Amino acid sequence: MEVTRSQFVETRFEIVDPRFQQLVLFNAQLERLFDGCRWLEGPVWFGDQQRLLVSDIPNDRILAWDDALGLTVYRHRAGFPNGQTRDRQGRLLTCSHGHRALLRTEHNGRVVTLVDSHAGQPLNTPNDVVVKSDGTIWFSDPLYGLVNDYEGGRRASWQAPSVYRFDPADGSLQAMTTLEEVQGPNGLAFSPDESLLYIVDTGAPDDPAPDRQIRVFDVRDGGRTLANGRSFHRVAPGNADGIRVDEQGHLWSSAGDGVHCIAADGSLLGKILTPKLVGNLCFGGEFGNRLFLCSWDAVYAIHLNTRGVQHPAMP
Repeated sequence: MEVTRSQFVETRFEIVDPRFQQLVLFNAQLERLFDGCRWLEGPVWFGDQQRLLVSDIPNDRILAWDDALGLTVYRHRAGFPNGQTRDRQGRLLTCSHGHRALLRTEHNGRVVTLVDSHAGQPLNTPNDVVVKSDGTIWFSDPLYGLVNDYEGGRRASWQAPSVYRFDPADGSLQAMTTLEEVQGPNGLAFSPDESLLYIVDTGAPDDPAPDRQIRVFDVRDGGRTLANGRSFHRVAPGNADGIRVDEQGHLWSSAGDGVHCIAADGSLLGKILTPKLVGNLCFGGEFGNRLFLCSWDAVYAIHLNTRGVQHPAMP
């Protein structure tokens, strides 16, 4: 595939709250790493390999990028991958629209299916995934990948949209949210102390006026239940999709005009403005302070004055 060289682009911040100035760097520029894709999602940083993996969903592939080699194809025919992360052993976890499953790539490269059904029926289309420090895997399962042929194929649904908790230690799968609590579960992120779970609700795909918002839940009973679901923030313009939390507890959200930084109290601190809407993002780089942005058909990056949350077991 043709490799495009990294290029710096105009860097624009919108300061809403003075606290945001402490999180950005005046001499760090927004950089376009590559473009020419269709719809990028699922960014995940491999620190031990110093490279970024992203999902190019309509092209059914996972791409790899690093500063030295540029852009390469990590996996063709990847099952229409969406959200990705790493487990506590450093293995790649991938939400697959095509397989309606959560997949894991073993250290030897073999791809295994961790879960593809609930209560005897197929999942919908796993969308985003996070791993708690106890090793449990939490993923969202909305309907979006079932409604057209662009991201995995139009098919029927047998499940209500939900966020699931999967425990690889015993193979148990538990639905953590109900349709009344979250209509269209999407991006997920734990607070630094894991006492809170942020869930992006982008609404039902057939709702002409969905109430798109970021909701937050208390994590209780040793991570076995969610309680006290409430509205945390509504992103505008556009809506939230992928989200990440930094070490200070700020939530960084994708948006129609770039990336929004939201304080732990739900107030908007500021924005990183981008040429196109952002669908997902992740922290990476040597110090965890480089924010990678999946912006429609391109990936951008910018260094910040804060680091993403990292657990000691993560490479």
